[in-house]
Amino acid sequence: MTMTKLTIATITVAGLLGVCGSNREISSIKNAQQMTVTVQTLKEVLDAFNRHDLDAIMEYFSEDCSFDFPRGPEPFGQRFVGKANVREGLAMRFKGIPDVHYGDDRHWISTDGSQGVSEWTLSGTTTAGVKLNVRGCDLWEFRNGKIIRKNSYWKIVEQPVQPATK
Repeated sequence: MTMTKLTIATITVAGLLGVCGSNREISSIKNAQQMTVTVQTLKEVLDAFNRHDLDAIMEYFSEDCSFDFPRGPEPFGQRFVGKANVREGLAMRFKGIPDVHYGDDRHWISTDGSQGVSEWTLSGTTTAGVKLNVRGCDLWEFRNGKIIRKNSYWKIVEQPVQPATK
């Protein structure tokens, strides 16, 4: 009788592991759900932006992400929603400012890991020949270790007004 109970218990445990997977698989699922974004993550994202590596950049974004560009036809700039559209918007950015670079950067993450801020200086030259050198920042939102929203802001650099000559 004891041997029968032991065999049934072994079969039951083995069956559960077959359904649930190994301990390693269970840990991987748990880790994927608890992924956190760190300051180092934001530095890695910035590095991918500076390489203009769309594949690497998009690895950090969720499927349902959004990206608000600092310039555009709306008060919020131009919004791209969904991973494919965000990628297309970034491709346009890299095409319009082929040497775009983000430097002099600082990053912060909220204590609960759901939000972050990056501050940087964007430099580059547009295809129209306009030289850019502006301070800006990104407001980030995260879920399960992925970027769900990137909201970018740039300072407006104005040229000094020349006095009128008479």
